[in-house]
Amino acid sequence: MPRTTPRLLGAAALALTAALTLTACSSGGSTDGSPAKVSKESSNSPYQGSVLKKQFDKPDLVLNDTSGQPYDLRQRTTGKATVLFFGYTSCPDVCPTTMGDIGVAMSKLSAEDRQKIDVVFVSTDPARDNPTVLRTWLDSMGKDFVGLTGDLDKVKAAAKPLGILVEDPVVHADGSVTSTHGAQVLVFLPSDDKAHLLYMSGTTVDTFSHDLALLAKGVAA
Repeated sequence: MPRTTPRLLGAAALALTAALTLTACSSGGSTDGSPAKVSKESSNSPYQGSVLKKQFDKPDLVLNDTSGQPYDLRQRTTGKATVLFFGYTSCPDVCPTTMGDIGVAMSKLSAEDRQKIDVVFVSTDPARDNPTVLRTWLDSMGKDFVGLTGDLDKVKAAAKPLGILVEDPVVHADGSVTSTHGAQVLVFLPSDDKAHLLYMSGTTVDTFSHDLALLAKGVAA
């Protein structure tokens, strides 16, 4: 049975802010790895998510969106609160759960507040996640969610400085595919377009609902 397993992150993850375990999901088999320790800053933030000690720049990433058109992540989301997650549509566990929970939380906001937040999903399995597949999958969670797919090397390069591991998909003899990736959700604030908040696998709908409401109001972390 597919399962979620801990994975080791690169050095960039060590700049995050108390000890958390980073996870990854795979399809068609398990993966080996060790939990990575990262640190969480102690703060009086009104947000329930982890406040990052180091604020990461938004990735300079251009891929195709679900209409097949180029989408410049930095340019298109400048000055907007941005929720970013790397994953793939065939993921058996973390990806649909995480995106589904974010979708439920977003649905609790007013239409006006939803317009203030961009939710962006970047595929780690572009060979299978073409624009049509990606759009169909995302529509079940949030019709306004942005889906990006394209050159995997670009995806890996964009994820690495954020401390997010993305590995090349592995095709097994039975035709199943394993795509391993870090399962963090990062939130970039509109004030400086930098990541200030981190959410791990298993974050509840209540936490996302609480924090997205603050995000829509422009509350500082």
